[in-house]
Amino acid sequence: MELPLSDFRRMAVEEFDTTKLLAHAAQQAREREYQKFPIVDVDSHHYESESIDEILEYMDDPVLQQLARSARQASAKSVGMLPAGVGYQDMGGRVMRYPLRGLEKTEPGVQRDISLTRRWMDAIGIDIAVMFPTPMLQLGLHPQVEVEVALARAYNRWLTERVLANEPRIRSMLYLPFNDPEASFRMVQEFGRLKGVVGFMVTSARYRPVHHNSYMKTYALMEEMSLPLAFHAGYNWNDQSTGMLNRFISVHALGFVFYNMIHLANWIINGLPERFPKLKVAWVESGLAWVPFMMQRFDNEYMMRSSEAPALKKLPSDYMREMFFSSQPMEMTDMGALETTFRMINAETQLLYSSDYPHWDFDLPSTIYDLPFLSEQAKHNILGGNAIRLFGLDLPAEKMAHVA
Repeated sequence: MELPLSDFRRMAVEEFDTTKLLAHAAQQAREREYQKFPIVDVDSHHYESESIDEILEYMDDPVLQQLARSARQASAKSVGMLPAGVGYQDMGGRVMRYPLRGLEKTEPGVQRDISLTRRWMDAIGIDIAVMFPTPMLQLGLHPQVEVEVALARAYNRWLTERVLANEPRIRSMLYLPFNDPEASFRMVQEFGRLKGVVGFMVTSARYRPVHHNSYMKTYALMEEMSLPLAFHAGYNWNDQSTGMLNRFISVHALGFVFYNMIHLANWIINGLPERFPKLKVAWVESGLAWVPFMMQRFDNEYMMRSSEAPALKKLPSDYMREMFFSSQPMEMTDMGALETTFRMINAETQLLYSSDYPHWDFDLPSTIYDLPFLSEQAKHNILGGNAIRLFGLDLPAEKMAHVA
């Protein structure tokens, strides 16, 4: 006799545990002996919506705080005040860790995000994880700039005080409210030296040109403080261009690349690498297949129209090879093309491993470790060494021995 669906759900809830969910990943980690070298995950996520009541305590404006709380009450799963977006990231309910995550039990006395993050890090074999928000990746599309600023500052205060200050294995590149250049500058001033902060992040789905003069002092400050800047990809099905697409697979395939391509083009062609040569820039969660296209396309255009990019002293691709790229989601359908991509971007020194956990398309460290064309040192660099150098991380001596 079959059990009712409600009983299946009850059993799933009672047994749900991140450690059990990642049992095969833990087996991979043991077989490949990840404990012998450092692994740094430069793009992992948590669901800040699960802690939004705590976060809103840090919001200074009482009116915005009340509006956010009322929006939260209207939708229990929302962060509150975020712009509505259309998408099917939950895979039609087939990825059970999404709906059940909020019901997982954690040990008493430990902040929930810390507890859950430790579990998946230990299972996968991660030494240090750089944590990003999830629903807030759409915050750059909010029509009210003051809402982005208020929520971003509240989140950054909460994250640094409740999470980063209490778990050295978790780091973050804090959210910059990029729609307000002055607020972004103040955010770097206020949070740039706090424990666990290894840089700052701009959510890419937005419509502010990165080369606008109002951002220059923020870039200069980050360069002075040796803090990298990351552009984290996202999609917007409400954009007029992607609005012509009728399937989410198309939106996901193109949307997570489109905005980073725009920002990278503006960054290079307007000469920002020459103006801020020591500012490290990373492009996150866009995969890698688009990078060779941009290298070839922009080199070709530059050779014919170099007068339109007078600040450049070398080819656009040469600047791109000095940037950093995160690996996930790494396109692996053509191993020869992937190997060429690694060569073109100087992957051994510029590629950063990222899992994107707990999202549906996350990549385990084996995605890098099992590549047949990489040397052992290249694997160690990509899985941890490059991030250690980029962020100035300090790990136990036995781990650091593998950092070239």
